[in-house]
Amino acid sequence: MDTKNLERFLRSFGGQVVKDARAELKKAKGDTALGNSIRFEVTADEQGFTTKFFMEDYGEYLDKGVSGNKKQQSYINTEGKSVKSPYKYTTKGPPIDILSKWIKRKGIKPKGLGRGRDKKTGQFLSGFAYLISRKIKREGIKSLSFFQKPLGLEYKNLKEGFLNELKLDIQSYITTYYRPK
Repeated sequence: MDTKNLERFLRSFGGQVVKDARAELKKAKGDTALGNSIRFEVTADEQGFTTKFFMEDYGEYLDKGVSGNKKQQSYINTEGKSVKSPYKYTTKGPPIDILSKWIKRKGIKPKGLGRGRDKKTGQFLSGFAYLISRKIKREGIKSLSFFQKPLGLEYKNLKEGFLNELKLDIQSYITTYYRPK
């Protein structure tokens, strides 16, 4: 059976979710590598069609947030309900050397905190990076729900339009392969 209407509909669904997710992320963080990495694929298999979404690994942490060891974070799921984040900092915070690179890239110049060297890498680290790491470990990372919100909105549209597209494909199949004499 030819399912071009259904495939087209799923591609438009995936494209709209990606477009909206990129817009939400851009509104919160500006242009990022994460935004450019968001994509989708529609594949056909023996059980039907699958729409898969892909992004950088850390995108899920930004989307759902990360709870700290003192403060619980939550995110808005696809149904629009607030749900506790499945991720949590327990004993370790984010790496200080990564935060040091972020501080340097952003051009932040803290005063009075001093600098030291990492014992393993010999790289200079700022005390400011250590303080940021402690705060993130304590309070966590707030959820952006940049992917969950668009997915939930488009999923509602998917449920409504899916049957119409399937109906068109079935009608096309019947008229093509069953022509009364």
